[in-house]
Amino acid sequence: MRKPIYSAFALSLLLLTGGCNLYSRYEGRSTEYDTTILCTQDTIDSPIASLSWRELFTDPLLSVWIEAGLKSNTDLRIAQYKVDEAAATLSSSRLALLPTFDLDADGSTGIKSGSRFTIGPSARWELDVFGKQRNLKLGAEAAFYASQSYRQAVQTALVASIADGYYTLLMLDEQLSISERTLRTWEENIRVLQALKRAGRTNEAAVLQARANRMKVEASTLTLKGQIKEQENAIKSLLLNPDADMRRGTLSTQVFPDVISAGISLDCLSNRPDVRAAEFNLQKSFYDINVARAAFYPSITLSGNAGWTVSGGNIANPSAWIANALGSISAPLFNKGINKANLEIAKAEYEISFLEFQQKLIDAGMEVNDAITAWQTAKERLILDKKQIVALQGAVHNTRLLMRNSDTNYLEVLTAQQRLLEAELTEATDRYNAILSIITLYHALGGGVN
Repeated sequence: MRKPIYSAFALSLLLLTGGCNLYSRYEGRSTEYDTTILCTQDTIDSPIASLSWRELFTDPLLSVWIEAGLKSNTDLRIAQYKVDEAAATLSSSRLALLPTFDLDADGSTGIKSGSRFTIGPSARWELDVFGKQRNLKLGAEAAFYASQSYRQAVQTALVASIADGYYTLLMLDEQLSISERTLRTWEENIRVLQALKRAGRTNEAAVLQARANRMKVEASTLTLKGQIKEQENAIKSLLLNPDADMRRGTLSTQVFPDVISAGISLDCLSNRPDVRAAEFNLQKSFYDINVARAAFYPSITLSGNAGWTVSGGNIANPSAWIANALGSISAPLFNKGINKANLEIAKAEYEISFLEFQQKLIDAGMEVNDAITAWQTAKERLILDKKQIVALQGAVHNTRLLMRNSDTNYLEVLTAQQRLLEAELTEATDRYNAILSIITLYHALGGGVN
């Protein structure tokens, strides 16, 4: 029995020597876009990519919401279970290189021979000469890291969604406050116009127009209250808590870094978890090709067993153990084209993964570029909004004085008041858009550091 065993070992070593260098490890694949793809005219003071969400979103009430969401959100918990699944697969693939040990038992009975029972351990070891198991393990590692990146992507999206919902509520609160303040102003305008009507300086049409404007603002106020309620319900759904405390700050007290970013390179975009996941998927596809190639080569297995036999209730020859060892080689000859098809499929999947990875990089770069542009635009609009509001406040004040003390047409007062309301609502929207661009940039750069 020993000569075939030695021959199998010798053949295994020979194939091992020639097979170790059949495959190489994944070392990345360059894209057509390996230079700086984004460039703004700002300077870097506080790069958002290096900030954690706690450093970026400093409102303490928002932090409470985000912490609650990270603990309870359904999507994030599902993503964590996917990480656990990938970890279990990786653990199994790492152990696949080791031998398999079993305890075997069998028995028989016959009229003449009586009862016979054999028990003993057995072992089986498939030599990974051509790298099949090794590449399966490396592919499982890539899949595990891809699942971790997916979880990070879900977490980043969750943080961004909660922050967006929070600041949307602050914007709606601000617009509601402006509308309620404007309602009080229109009530005063109506009283003034009624007094002027009694004095014969205006007519009923002016009073009716003022009342119509007041009702329009009142209707807008009711709409804002409904939007606030809907947004609060959406946040509660994200937090998986219908009784969540909806206390929050104000839009005017929010503080963010003054300088967002300058030239964003691919190295920075690689922090995005979806980009990392795409590259890990590309890496797994690379090892899948190696696994498909390994199917064309022989499979070498060493096996053996040992034990003893009990016959007729007595141990037969207890000093002599039954032991067997053998080696086997199984080589594919004709497999109906399945191995070739699997290899072609693996190659196609690799090219698909590469194109998806490259597209993900480009999309990430454009998202960052759009976010920076939106932030710059919102900053410039806020400067104009403030100047416009100051001018319109002066116009409202002056026209109201003129209406009281001269023959100024009431329409000038109503028009100035309406324009002031629109400008104040627009400023609240632009302030929110500036914050939204920061949230978008945080998301586009991968969520900073944990």
